[in-house]
Amino acid sequence: MKKIFLSVILLLLGSNIFAASFSYVEYVEVIRSEPIYRTITKRIPYQECWYEEVPVEHSYNGGIDDNVGALIGGVAGGIIGHQIGEGGGKTAATVGGAIIGTLVGKNLSKKSDAYIERGYKKVKRCRTRYEERQERIQRGYRNYAFYNGKKIVKFSKRPLKRLKINVTVSY
Repeated sequence: MKKIFLSVILLLLGSNIFAASFSYVEYVEVIRSEPIYRTITKRIPYQECWYEEVPVEHSYNGGIDDNVGALIGGVAGGIIGHQIGEGGGKTAATVGGAIIGTLVGKNLSKKSDAYIERGYKKVKRCRTRYEERQERIQRGYRNYAFYNGKKIVKFSKRPLKRLKINVTVSY
């Protein structure tokens, strides 16, 4: 078994010793160049705008503000309560007058000339839309040539007149 294996290895090594090869460059004329195209889709954004009438409400208080009315009423109530009270009840009367005056002043300021105005207002609304365009873009060229009866195709950025071929001959 070892003898057969050894003889096969020697036979394979011996056959490679006598093998030789060489390479050279040849140029082949291109018979045809055709452009290669690709279709792409571009999405171009644009704004579409319009005006809309929307309902609005404005409330107006022709008199004084609620907080200002409460403050004035509290001060007035405190002064009146201080005038009414006597002795140890004077402090309680002042505080009670201030509280009652605050409530009365706030309620009176709400009732004075308050009204609500209703109407419409024009508002600009916009949205983004897209327009799609297809474009045909040239990507390069497909160059055709023949060498020893075989068709060769090479891609390039521009049309070629000749193709460079590396030929290796083994014997």
